[in-house]
Amino acid sequence: MAQLSQKVQELITKARIVSFAQWNATHPEEAIQLFQTADDQGTYLTKEDLQQLRKLAPKSTDFFDVVQLFADSTDNSTETTITNNLITDIVNEAREQLLAKYPDITQPGGGLYPPVRAEACWRDFWHFLRCISYGIAGKHVQYTSEQGLYYMELLYQELQVPLDAMIVGLEGIKDATLKRVKVDKRDSLSPYFDHLIEKLSEFKE
Repeated sequence: MAQLSQKVQELITKARIVSFAQWNATHPEEAIQLFQTADDQGTYLTKEDLQQLRKLAPKSTDFFDVVQLFADSTDNSTETTITNNLITDIVNEAREQLLAKYPDITQPGGGLYPPVRAEACWRDFWHFLRCISYGIAGKHVQYTSEQGLYYMELLYQELQVPLDAMIVGLEGIKDATLKRVKVDKRDSLSPYFDHLIEKLSEFKE
């Protein structure tokens, strides 16, 4: 990857799009710290995290069967070490949905060319799902940070990220995830995905 400018590096550091600042009413500090640590490390919640959260915040565990799927899949790996698993499959399906709508986007002249730009996009999909999974695990639909989103918008503008394509990718993440959960939970889970889709839709290219 070409050397990133200092401005881009600073924006990446500031573009932390999840916030647990308003979770005190539903989660004790120890539980919030589990979420914060996972976000700081850029990882999904682990099986051990979920076991602790069941004890610390038992009223917020309605969707733990869904979050457990991610924990079983990732085994706390990072986006650079993931193998064929559920999360990979979801990201791949989102990618295919994006490419079906924008077939030339990874070709010369496209918004995700050269390949390094496309790879960064797929990594963002991985992280989008990670952030959404925190909201689901905590039963907080409003899980984003306005400040973090502001810096992410600036980052996307600086890197000329094709916003329309990213939103299609997020919709693909939603579709691919919901088809893997029980039908009776899909309507309840949709708002967690819609929240981030709506926030990115507010960005200006």
